[in-house]
Amino acid sequence: MAEILTGQVLQFTADPFLAGPEAARVETDGAILIEGGVIRAVGPRAEILAQNPGTPVTSYGNHLISAGFVDSHVHYPQTAIIASWGKRLIDWLNDYTFPEETRFADRAYADEIANRYLDLVLARGTTTVCSYATIHPESVDAIFTAAQTRGMRIAAGKTCMDVNAPDGLRDTAQSAHDDSAKLLNKWHQLDRLSYVITPRFAPTSTPEQLEALGSLWAANPSCLMQTHLSEQTDEIDWVKGLYPEARDYLDIYERFGLVGPGALFGHSIWLEEREKAKLLDMDCSLIHCPTSNTFIGSGLFDLSGLKAAGHRVGLATDTGGGSNFSMLRTMASAYEVAQLKRRSIHPAQLWWLATQGSARAMRMDDRIGNIAPGMEADLVVIDLASTPAIAQATARAETIWQSVFPTQIMGDDRAVVATYVNGDRLV
Repeated sequence: MAEILTGQVLQFTADPFLAGPEAARVETDGAILIEGGVIRAVGPRAEILAQNPGTPVTSYGNHLISAGFVDSHVHYPQTAIIASWGKRLIDWLNDYTFPEETRFADRAYADEIANRYLDLVLARGTTTVCSYATIHPESVDAIFTAAQTRGMRIAAGKTCMDVNAPDGLRDTAQSAHDDSAKLLNKWHQLDRLSYVITPRFAPTSTPEQLEALGSLWAANPSCLMQTHLSEQTDEIDWVKGLYPEARDYLDIYERFGLVGPGALFGHSIWLEEREKAKLLDMDCSLIHCPTSNTFIGSGLFDLSGLKAAGHRVGLATDTGGGSNFSMLRTMASAYEVAQLKRRSIHPAQLWWLATQGSARAMRMDDRIGNIAPGMEADLVVIDLASTPAIAQATARAETIWQSVFPTQIMGDDRAVVATYVNGDRLV
């Protein structure tokens, strides 16, 4: 059944980092026609209503209607340990992450956390995620089943580790390949689901495992591949000790066929010049995780420099090293990190990163991340005056972006009026 939504409709005609803020267009009295889970038409409210007489209308007044947020790097199994105190990366893994991930051998527990996680992010306007699971196939089945029930477009994969991890969280090179292949065949491109080949990072995989996963990706190029790269300096030192023959961190992944289009490298803070050139040449995606990078003291991602050089960049919460489930809070953190790098990011650029930019990083920007005819109807409706503090700021606004920016900086789940997934309102 068709439905029309009205409000202030945000669309992107290009990347605002390249084309400027004018690449973001807001129809202040706009409307969207949805039918069959797809956006059929977008335009001025009067025009859409006149062209579709009798179609049910849901009016959102002056609320902003945007594509749903796209979170391009998360660990849904870390939902329960978010905001744990006082650790850097390696200690975080050993003290919090690994003990929690051990619990996901229990399918009932995996189901509980998967459902809790998706409910949390939907309440914050996120409609697509790219998630790590654990080494347990049950953890992959849990997140895909939960997403399938909700009609969500998500990507996820079994995390593979066969060294430098505790008992109960190690697989083998062979089982990592075979389990991943089995899960891939079960879930990849079923409904709105995509499988991601997922070595956690170089220190927790032997060369044999990385080679096996590189071979699996070569045999299944429609899959994404996700891993971590250059998150912290002590991590890089660890990697260099494990692979002394490597030119740099990225070189390890190169050796095993894990660098190419469709690769998503989380964090990518401390990149060497050769690595930057290779990542650009191979059209890989770099995923900016600002709340995580500051919360566990990793460093400051060079957003402006990497975007100016032409890199694909997505934005992510990095649950649960990241300190919030909200992409609004993540936009605020990205702004603050850029300020520390003496760069000011325009509100249109921040919103693009959280929607179309992340969709582009995941090679899904032809389907999600923007409002345009033919795109899937994953949407979020945002109240730009959701709290007294935000309302008093927007009351003084003279432009749409002056109205949007306070919500980007101070907004939370109270700003989310509605979340639509595949044309259905879930929140």
